[in-house]
Amino acid sequence: MSHMIPTCFRVLLVKYRSEIVVISPWEKIRVALYVQQAAFHFIDAANRKEHHLSEEVMKAGFSISPDELASIASGHDIKSLKMHGGVEGISRKINVSLDDGINTTDFSMRQNLYGANRYVEKPPRSFWMFVWDALQDLTLIILMICALISIVVGLATEGWPKGVYDGLGILLSIFLVVIVTAVSDYKQSLQFRELDKEKKNIVIHVTRDGSRQKVSIYDLVVGDIVHLSIGDQVPADGLFISGYSLLIDESSLSGESEPVYITQEKPFLLAGTTVQDGSAKMLVTAVGMHTEWGRLMGTLSQGGEDETPLQVKLNGVATIIGQIGLVVATLTFVVLIVRFLVDKGMHVGLLTWFPEDALTLLNYFAISVTIIVVAVPEGLPLAVTLSLAFAMKKLMDDKALVRHLSACETMGSASCICTDKTGTLTTNHMVVDKIWICEVSKSFRGKETINDLKAVISEKVLSILLQCIFENSDSEVVKGKDGKNTIMGTPTEAALLEFGLELEGECYAQHRDCKKLRVEPFNSVKKKMSVLVSLPGGRIRAFCKGASEILLQMCDKIIDSDGNSVPLSEVQTKNILDIINTFACEALRTLCLAFKDVDETYERDKIPADGYTLIAVFGIKDPVRPGVRDAVQSCIAAGVTVRMVTGDNINTAKAIARECGILTDDGLAIEGSDFRNKSPEEMKDLIPEIQVMARSLPLDKHTLVTNLRSMFHEVVAVTGDGTNDAPALHEADIGLAMGIAGTEVAKESADVIVLDDNFATIINVARWGRAVYINIQKFVQFQLTVNVVALIVNFVSACITGSTPLTAVQLLWVNMIMDTLGALALATEPPNDEMMKRPPVKRGESFITRTMWRNIIGQSLYQLVVLGTLMFAGKRLLNIEGSNADSILNTVIFNSFVFCQVFNEINSLEMDKINVFYGVFSNWIFVAIIASTVIFQVIIVEFLGTFASTVPLSWELWLVSVLLGSISLIVGIILKCIPVEPGRTADKPNGYEPIPSGPEAV
Repeated sequence: MSHMIPTCFRVLLVKYRSEIVVISPWEKIRVALYVQQAAFHFIDAANRKEHHLSEEVMKAGFSISPDELASIASGHDIKSLKMHGGVEGISRKINVSLDDGINTTDFSMRQNLYGANRYVEKPPRSFWMFVWDALQDLTLIILMICALISIVVGLATEGWPKGVYDGLGILLSIFLVVIVTAVSDYKQSLQFRELDKEKKNIVIHVTRDGSRQKVSIYDLVVGDIVHLSIGDQVPADGLFISGYSLLIDESSLSGESEPVYITQEKPFLLAGTTVQDGSAKMLVTAVGMHTEWGRLMGTLSQGGEDETPLQVKLNGVATIIGQIGLVVATLTFVVLIVRFLVDKGMHVGLLTWFPEDALTLLNYFAISVTIIVVAVPEGLPLAVTLSLAFAMKKLMDDKALVRHLSACETMGSASCICTDKTGTLTTNHMVVDKIWICEVSKSFRGKETINDLKAVISEKVLSILLQCIFENSDSEVVKGKDGKNTIMGTPTEAALLEFGLELEGECYAQHRDCKKLRVEPFNSVKKKMSVLVSLPGGRIRAFCKGASEILLQMCDKIIDSDGNSVPLSEVQTKNILDIINTFACEALRTLCLAFKDVDETYERDKIPADGYTLIAVFGIKDPVRPGVRDAVQSCIAAGVTVRMVTGDNINTAKAIARECGILTDDGLAIEGSDFRNKSPEEMKDLIPEIQVMARSLPLDKHTLVTNLRSMFHEVVAVTGDGTNDAPALHEADIGLAMGIAGTEVAKESADVIVLDDNFATIINVARWGRAVYINIQKFVQFQLTVNVVALIVNFVSACITGSTPLTAVQLLWVNMIMDTLGALALATEPPNDEMMKRPPVKRGESFITRTMWRNIIGQSLYQLVVLGTLMFAGKRLLNIEGSNADSILNTVIFNSFVFCQVFNEINSLEMDKINVFYGVFSNWIFVAIIASTVIFQVIIVEFLGTFASTVPLSWELWLVSVLLGSISLIVGIILKCIPVEPGRTADKPNGYEPIPSGPEAV
């Protein structure tokens, strides 16, 4: 170590060594330690980076630079923190009161000096980047090369401008395909970016201007006092001010799975970590890119959404069809070349070649490549993305934020929903409805009840009750600028505090004299909250509140009307249990309050676990949300089982479940303790009957979900709001977190965030999920029909006639109809009530159903017959004569083929129902696409013949094309009368009787 110490310091060390020879051994040790300490300080000072204060910072009245302030928390620099005077010293240097927070007038200045709480994001991709991506398609590149060669050969053989028509037609078609694809992808990227921004917009609690308030995480600035509780994500780097049992999960930053206790000795909090237990106040010292998390985010590039299961499945289908198309295209090219060579050999000779021959061969190659373009159904993945993006946007408007694309399609297959009670089925606005204290039960009716209570209980009982309500609470009573009290905290605690404020009147100041020594916050395992406080007279008292049955077991005494603790007899215990059950049967959440006086010698690092005196039993009411019962009935009608999983008393849970229509006469309500003790064999018999699980632990919910998925192959959706729900949310097929009451941990584990915490919104997610799945089935049915017909027509025609009736430009137009426009038309159909009368799609069920195969095969056969008849007997049947008879016939074939697709598109709106026009005019996107397809077809045939190889048609031939196309609609209706699914008929397309709604459904 001595070689690291500067020369001047070595002199001091020698001097000290010479002097300490004559002093005592203890003095020697003391001086040596001082010298060593001084040496380390000197080395640290030499190595420490100098931080200079800028003029702007000094002018603003701050005395610490942004970089130095940020380095204290990120570097866990305890020495620098002590040098600046600890947390209080730092607060003074950034002009912040630890009690009142920042002044909002300083907000802009703090953002300018210390930065905004935003991370540098990857710049959005421009529209031209999407155009470039669309141009990377190999088949389009081959077609572009063909088009350029066609233009060169055409100019050499036919001159300007006739020689460039074919090539320019192909280029124009490619341009349209690329632009439409790029516009679609660009709009989706903007939409996903907007949804991603909303997803990251977290609301946090801060103290500003002396009052507690909610702000967006984006509006956080250095100096803010942030309130943290279980399940919160730490929004910025900062320092611990005060709190209780704060346990932080830093695995997202450090990779260490062990949580870290944060205390005043170790006060550093880092952005991106989560609160696993406890609560605290934090002083923000760095935001945005100045935080450790921000620097980490700066090194990462944003990843896109993973492919959804349906996209993966359809990519496989597209690959198989593409391979078939490649084989057919190769065979078509070979057949055309062989026929050309045979014909040339018979009439001209194989050794004699003309420039036109090169153009013919090139045209054959272009047709083969175009067949591949048509055969490869790139519209399948596009349809999924379009449908999911459309559904995500609509769900956002309906108060559901989809975090993962796959959740949209999976939710449509959900066969079971495990929902919690509070805040989802109920309003989450709790009020005290009944109170039992000193063996007196009262229904709470405001001032009237308060006056009655004060008449029957003493001042001492009242004082103890108020102490327990106000001291044993994580919530806070905040006085707003309007002078009104606002309670910041959980709904249950808010109900107690509202009652306490009514009860005490204007005497709130008396509770500020108590000092909290230790707090054990409420969690779902213990189902209670405890606090140890020092009373004004020096006495120490423990308060506890929580689940009635659990707390009653901790009590051996009860408070009497004079405020004395008297032994709790068995008779009294039975009476109290009866009171608890009576409250619970009235759908009230029951809560017990208790206290215990301990002497001054009691260890202050733990809170008593027994020997408490029962103070009161509260019955808290949380009304059922309007519309929940109807939503549950919609689930039942859709074949979706709803199960309630709650931590509440079983009687309360049963009462609420009956009110919601979840619990039926033959259903089973069970407690978590009974459920977890069952063997796997017993669970197999038990789980199908369970409709309510009460007093459940997080592990119980997780076990139920796991078994539903593994034993019964159910597609399970789970709702949750707490940190304890995270394992079940993650395990489920679809996790739905509550946006208002939900913790950040729950939201991060979920696939969908229900912004209004309403069960009816969950049903809406299921409706859109089914719409996505069914819409994509419709599109696949439509596209496969076009694929089959286009491939067979061109191949058979090439084999028999030596030419193809559909040119490269025409096939590219058909490709755009069936891919991009078809996806837009069919994949954006909104959900209807009929969708919720179908049973959910089972796990592993084939995507292409028998019904779809029936429609595909039937439509394909009709179109092949029509086009085949036109190819081989069209001139005679339609009386087409003259020098351009072949061109007219090919135009009629092309026109009829397109109109068959237009009417088949209408037919595909319903796969089973005969009335295909039901609700069609309410979908303006579909109507607009059909109309635009017809208009473009008229323009192509009548005005773009030089590019599209068409000739103008008479009105009679237009009528023939439209009639032949419209018959495909009639064929589709006839096909729907042929049952192919067991029990499925035209009047009962789902194959089962709909479940009645209303009271009889239960």
